[in-house]
Amino acid sequence: MLGLGPMGRAMTRTLLAAGHPVTVWNRTTGRADGVVADGATLAATPAEAVGASGLVILSLTDYAAMYDILGGATGSLTGRTLVNMSSDTPDRTREAAAWAAGHGAAFLTGGVMVPAPMVGTAAAHVYYSGRDEVLRSHLAALTPLGTPRYLGEDPGLAQLMYQAQLTVFLTTLSALMHATAMLGSAGMKAGEALPELLSSADAIGAILRAGEENPGAALDAGEHPGDLSTVTMMGATADHIVETSASLGLDPALPLAVQAHYRRAIEAGHGGDNWTRIIDGIREPR
Repeated sequence: MLGLGPMGRAMTRTLLAAGHPVTVWNRTTGRADGVVADGATLAATPAEAVGASGLVILSLTDYAAMYDILGGATGSLTGRTLVNMSSDTPDRTREAAAWAAGHGAAFLTGGVMVPAPMVGTAAAHVYYSGRDEVLRSHLAALTPLGTPRYLGEDPGLAQLMYQAQLTVFLTTLSALMHATAMLGSAGMKAGEALPELLSSADAIGAILRAGEENPGAALDAGEHPGDLSTVTMMGATADHIVETSASLGLDPALPLAVQAHYRRAIEAGHGGDNWTRIIDGIREPR
């Protein structure tokens, strides 16, 4: 295990609990103290860590850190499998897979879709992409981290899914903070506001899956029926949120971005379509 931030430490402890010997390395060696006390072996160098196992898991800030750490250990990579759980762009991930192959290593992209405290629990799942046979050969070690969900051979796919999931996550977090600030302007404490707002956030998935307005099936068919909600209706709501936020003196960045999606669809003549029509402007921005 290379990288002992919260996620790296959580994965190390999960692997140890599952009975796997784990050798660890981290630039700041003090971060290894806890997992070494739990049974991990601390390597003095990245090359020593890589040489300890056929499976090398990386949990780093980005892919540049992988080159920085392994640049002096490329002679140890032949015959190893690198599983990079770090966040970066799909293109950089594909480049890293080619780099690993050039040094005789197999490569899997991984995306852990739970926070560190949930690694190894029944709720944990991890997206993978790369060669299927490589993943299958390491399932015994990787499955304890979370249920593997294989997306395909393109190394960029798991990274793309990870970034897509985080798009939903980070946007929702910003929306929750914006909404909390709105209510706070009227004197409502966050402790009162957030339970109400989180109830709405929890319900979104159920709302989108319910009834006739199944956006996934409609999007795949290229259909945007406006019988339940329209771009015009949702756009008017977006306008009101912008106006309210401005009157409260809040940062308008998030509501303005949402408003722009609906305005583009209306200007394109799709005001009567379902709100899903905003995807056109996202796919082909002006």
